[in-house]
Amino acid sequence: MGTSLAIKRENGNVPKSLPGEDHITGLVFYMAAADIPDAFKTERVQALSTIDAAEAAGITADAGSWTVRVLHYQLSELYRLNPAVSLYVGIFEKPQGAQTFAELKTVQNFAGGRIRQMGVWCGDVALAGGDDLTTLQGVAEALAEEEAELSVVYAPKVASVKQLAVNLAGENKSRVSVVIGQAGSGVGAELMKDKGNATKASVSGLGIVLGLLSRAKVHQSIAYIKEFPTGVSLPAFGDGTLVRDVDKALIETLDNTGRYLFFVTHTGLAGSYMNDSHTMDSGISDYAAIESVRTMDKAVRGIRTYMKPELGGNVYVDAATGQLASYTVAHLETVANQALEAMERAGELSGYKAEIDPAQDVASTGTVEIVIKNVAVPVMRHVRIKIGFAKSV
Repeated sequence: MGTSLAIKRENGNVPKSLPGEDHITGLVFYMAAADIPDAFKTERVQALSTIDAAEAAGITADAGSWTVRVLHYQLSELYRLNPAVSLYVGIFEKPQGAQTFAELKTVQNFAGGRIRQMGVWCGDVALAGGDDLTTLQGVAEALAEEEAELSVVYAPKVASVKQLAVNLAGENKSRVSVVIGQAGSGVGAELMKDKGNATKASVSGLGIVLGLLSRAKVHQSIAYIKEFPTGVSLPAFGDGTLVRDVDKALIETLDNTGRYLFFVTHTGLAGSYMNDSHTMDSGISDYAAIESVRTMDKAVRGIRTYMKPELGGNVYVDAATGQLASYTVAHLETVANQALEAMERAGELSGYKAEIDPAQDVASTGTVEIVIKNVAVPVMRHVRIKIGFAKSV
């Protein structure tokens, strides 16, 4: 036998990387103290960039805890849809009383305020009365005030899709979205039927939604059919009911009035897709869609980055009029526009403009007011086509 050389290719599971920070994601899981993996009992928040890292931390598909198996499933789906995600996972003991969701701050602080979207799994706690949504919005608003803006994707238990409240959406809930969909086949369905799930907690498609959201550019809707298929062949709701078995009128109500997130199919297309990219804000709000919130958050972060170094600096006034000098106005407007210019080049804004009124009395107030107008990139949610016969064209 002659000489030979054999090379075996292996998957090193080297984490991919993406530019910027729009893909940085957090995931909060609540479970019984006895179910928390040992690695998380001393350090409740960990950065996990691959499924291998998650499994090394005790989050496995064959764990004794049903909730840990669900977490493994969510992570697997998230990594499947966005292998380049930068992910922080927090596992916390399920509270005995009312949920405060203070743990979201813990995870965001651990990540240095860099998380852009945070998933929250409470699949064994039914959505009731909207109190959880108000609390989550409050936590998110508090983080925004601390310059750590994010969007929250909440996955509660769906006891019965037919009895799910559709009046919980409303004003001042722009940072919260609610996922009620999950997979009706594959691992997700098997977990739903698992004997360890005697209470019929929802598995949820939270990991799928986070995967799509972290992969999408800030101005993109995760319901963009061409770009964001879910990979779920048979969509279901959180109580196990298949979407195909639910009356169309109820589905429209859950979508348009309830403003929930779930998976739907389209005739002529394989697989399933997001029904929309709703937040739980009012449907007529500027922030009724996740992409609107993410785009504005990115603009705010960018403007802050460029404007902060200007604090404490001098501004000049025209000695004859007392108004801000034209070159001072031009400089500050240019600085404020820098981040927005980059977003326009990236296709995340259609346009922008920063304006400063030179008549401001900065000498008395020490304050310069800047008005910034952003022109969004609209999402085409509906197409109306007229078709008919003609004698000629």
